[in-house]
Amino acid sequence: MNLTISGHQLDITDALKNYAQTKMLRLVEPFEKVIDMHVIMGTEKLAQYAEATVNLRGKTVFAKAEGQDAYAAIDGLVDKLDRQLVRHKERVSEHRSSVADGFDL
Repeated sequence: MNLTISGHQLDITDALKNYAQTKMLRLVEPFEKVIDMHVIMGTEKLAQYAEATVNLRGKTVFAKAEGQDAYAAIDGLVDKLDRQLVRHKERVSEHRSSVADGFDL
């Protein structure tokens, strides 16, 4: 899995980069179908934002979160992505179980 972290009008410090990496890697550990992730952090007026695009096998998930500082934005982003990835995993498993139930002999 590839993880890219970049900044838009924001200098990414080593501490901020390490924080984002640990949060994102912990988020995608249960999902074996993650191909790559791209995280962009930046600033708009007085708020910091973080957005991520996660490429799964067969689907792309996008989320964006804002916060008072970059760390809060990352935490909000991880929460949003977690909900989306869990929902995707549930849909895939429900689909597989319904397809398997339809082929009973």
